[in-house]
Amino acid sequence: MATNTVTINRAPVLTLWAAVVAERMGYEPDTALTLGKVLAGLNAQSKGRMLGIYGPPKGRGGLTPKKVGLGEDFWIELCGRGVPAQNTQDGIRGCVKDQPVDPAKVQKYLAGKFGDDLPAVREAMEELAEAFVPEELEELAYGLYEEFRPKIAKGRRGWGQKGALDLDLIRCLGKQ
Repeated sequence: MATNTVTINRAPVLTLWAAVVAERMGYEPDTALTLGKVLAGLNAQSKGRMLGIYGPPKGRGGLTPKKVGLGEDFWIELCGRGVPAQNTQDGIRGCVKDQPVDPAKVQKYLAGKFGDDLPAVREAMEELAEAFVPEELEELAYGLYEEFRPKIAKGRRGWGQKGALDLDLIRCLGKQ
């Protein structure tokens, strides 16, 4: 049985939370995994730029892709952020640099980061997500993440640092 606290960094926590939120919003599990991974990557890029670790973004210059046919990019709103996605033969997938993310690789990533604690963490996050109707959850999702995410040092010192993820806190947030 998993403990009530998991020591982990923030990226896999946000990946899993965003996937749980996407599922609650009605996306298929494989789609949700890819959207969660892309969202966490976008957040890491933004934070890295803010800290001076990464340079300015390259790419679309503010253009917003529109939903069209197979293989074309469009945006999905998740946790208050636009996430690039594509229609593929296997369904909707989050994408990075116009390439769809493989949900099996995201699942392997989460399993590697959370280890034996993955089922307990997912269950706690699912309980929290189910405490809200999907529309309300979408509005509150990132703020909830900010409440339960592992606490780390501020600034560059916190980059990649692990902290404690409290599963009891996650469960309590749904009971407020």
